[in-house]
Amino acid sequence: MSAKNSVTVIGLGPMGRATVKILLAAGVDVTVWNRTPGKAEALAELGAKPAATVAEAIAANDIVLLSLIHYDAMYGVLEQGPADLTGKTIVNLSSDSPAKTAKGAGWVLDRGARFLTGAYMTQSDDIQHPASHLYVSGPKELHDSLRPLLELLCKNEYLGADYGLAQLYYQAGLAMFHAYLASLQQALAMIERSGGDVDTFLELTRDDAQSQRDFTVYFAEAAKQGGWGDLAALKMMHAGAQHVIDASEDAGVDAALTHTIQDYYQRALDATEKTGEVVPVYQIFRGTAA
Repeated sequence: MSAKNSVTVIGLGPMGRATVKILLAAGVDVTVWNRTPGKAEALAELGAKPAATVAEAIAANDIVLLSLIHYDAMYGVLEQGPADLTGKTIVNLSSDSPAKTAKGAGWVLDRGARFLTGAYMTQSDDIQHPASHLYVSGPKELHDSLRPLLELLCKNEYLGADYGLAQLYYQAGLAMFHAYLASLQQALAMIERSGGDVDTFLELTRDDAQSQRDFTVYFAEAAKQGGWGDLAALKMMHAGAQHVIDASEDAGVDAALTHTIQDYYQRALDATEKTGEVVPVYQIFRGTAA
């Protein structure tokens, strides 16, 4: 069987299971291993081949996809057996910081294997959603050779040879998503606790996706110039955050997230007063404000 039709998947959390199911549906021969055997047994019913040990799972195929909670878990898992990585290709789909990713890549390379960083940019385990992407970084020729396999999962975005790049852009996306998800839940709680209608809110926000994209482009351009906002804008955003806090707390909803956001505007206002020049919130995030 050709390499692109045979692969091992280690780690069967939600993303790992989704990966295995897609590969099986595409006709790929998949060997699986998980610390909790029950998850592997459930996938065996779909055609996956459970391995008894990590060493056995890695020996089964030249291509190994890792779907673990973080990079530290990789060391403990791959050292079991111990597994022989010589000549293998490790594609780590786990989430972690760019620095830890680079360290992990070096660890794998030192053991005679090749390495690619992968990161699913998706809002759930629906990997094949039209908006989902797989960010990839590492040797381009290696990605080129694996692209037919990885494209079965979702659209690939190759970002460069630096092993940390896929995780850099992935974590940047998560920074936005975590704030969005938390603020969305605060918004829904405000509506529900105040006697409003969530379906009405959904209708009112039907055009948000394009609007948010426009804001992203606008603020990205401003960031290139040092950040957005004059003194009046900072005061307006600070006051606006207070209005959200009042509306939330009047309804008995936790507004800690908005308090944190307001604090950034307060810090920008304080720095502006101290320096006599406008200090945008972007510079507070960058750590370059006086």
